[in-house]
Amino acid sequence: MGKPLQQATPGQRDPPRTGDARPVTHPVLVRPGQARPAEAVEATPLRTLHTRLAGRIEAMLDRLPCTLAVRWPGGRLGGSMADVRLTLHDRHLLMPLVRGDIGQVADAYVRGAIDMVGAPRDVMAVAAALVGDPVERGRTGTWSGWLAHWRSRWQHHRQRDARNVRFHYDVSDAFFSLWLDPLRVYSCAYFEDPAMTLAQAQQAKLEHVCRKLQLRPGQRLLDVGAGWGGLLLWAAEHHGVRALGITLSQNQHAHATALIAARGLQDRVEMRLMDYRDLPQTGEFDAVASVGMFEHVGRARLGGYFSTLARLVRPGGLVLNHGITASSLRHTQLGGGLGDFIDEHIFPGGELSHVVVVARHLSASGLELLDAENLRPHYARTLWAWSDALERQLDAARATAGDTTLRAYRMYLPGRLRDGLRAGLAVALPAAGRAARRTARARTAARRPERLPVQPPPHVRLKVPAKKRSVRCAARRT
Repeated sequence: MGKPLQQATPGQRDPPRTGDARPVTHPVLVRPGQARPAEAVEATPLRTLHTRLAGRIEAMLDRLPCTLAVRWPGGRLGGSMADVRLTLHDRHLLMPLVRGDIGQVADAYVRGAIDMVGAPRDVMAVAAALVGDPVERGRTGTWSGWLAHWRSRWQHHRQRDARNVRFHYDVSDAFFSLWLDPLRVYSCAYFEDPAMTLAQAQQAKLEHVCRKLQLRPGQRLLDVGAGWGGLLLWAAEHHGVRALGITLSQNQHAHATALIAARGLQDRVEMRLMDYRDLPQTGEFDAVASVGMFEHVGRARLGGYFSTLARLVRPGGLVLNHGITASSLRHTQLGGGLGDFIDEHIFPGGELSHVVVVARHLSASGLELLDAENLRPHYARTLWAWSDALERQLDAARATAGDTTLRAYRMYLPGRLRDGLRAGLAVALPAAGRAARRTARARTAARRPERLPVQPPPHVRLKVPAKKRSVRCAARRT
């Protein structure tokens, strides 16, 4: 590597502006007969740009919460024992680092153009300081919002949605099993007791969902986006329901079907490989759950999505919707390039909507909101549990999914904490007579489980700003 960046000595001219078109040289005093030193070589505009970028990085080092060292072809900053050490194999990557374009930096790491050494918490602390407020940076104007709407309509149709879901969930069952709980619940856990393990908290979450839906033996449950079948099996075995789950993931369908057969539940539980839009609109279900699925629907398709759920549940039944929502009405994705990174490497086609937008579509479909619950601290703990589990299984993860996928998830899981996460639950029922609504609300309140608040670890509670929400909504038809 080259020499460390040096401060300008007195009498030395400032570097030229990056827009200068001609090469320049710095004046150097040379005695007669003495060779010109190597430092007197001509400085091109590009070399001057990289020098200025390095200077800006050096100025940021003291403001970071952890020590950072950066190396690139021809230069380096920071010590060899820094908390986070970056090796840039292309010095042009200095620009996104200075701009706080963390999505581009993460993309370069996935492609192998950047190597990174450091604990995930330290890496995320540095990333948070560089990017600033990703929500504020992601704000868009009216024109951009209009384009995003039509892009959403174009992106989300049956064939493309199926491809996007399989891109994410069909990576490798063995890969997901390394860091998910034994039931493979791939959504926010519920730490009813702060001392719970991840596996216990995921079981508590499944029970929490079933109690919100007020499930009783013999009822029919539909799980839209059923994942690896965790909720289906839990509801059938612990609440005696007859359950149908649907998914677009071939791996999840195969895994859940095998579990149903292994537990002898074929007469009460079924898993189908199908799109929610292909379900018969008969209103034959007593309860409908959609957990961690509606982010794949697309903002432009939310109206049709909630209308479909409303038609699937019988009058008096409940619909529960769980998902991540945006923190602002004025942005279509996270700034700092984070949204682009997730779309490219993790969730192609994933889109977030503000909870107000979600409630508006829910209401327009004929469902009245009854209850909402925020689970953000639970989600923060869940993400760190997943990230820590993956870090303990790096060799196995690399062997099952490949180095590129592993690098993407090492950035993605702890990186979502930077988004500022909130999770929640809500209940609704269609507009009916006042007496019917009062009766339904009283019945819901009487059976509503007690909420036990969770105190997240200090680093989650204090350092994760409230930028994204994950909301579960339930609705009742009368």
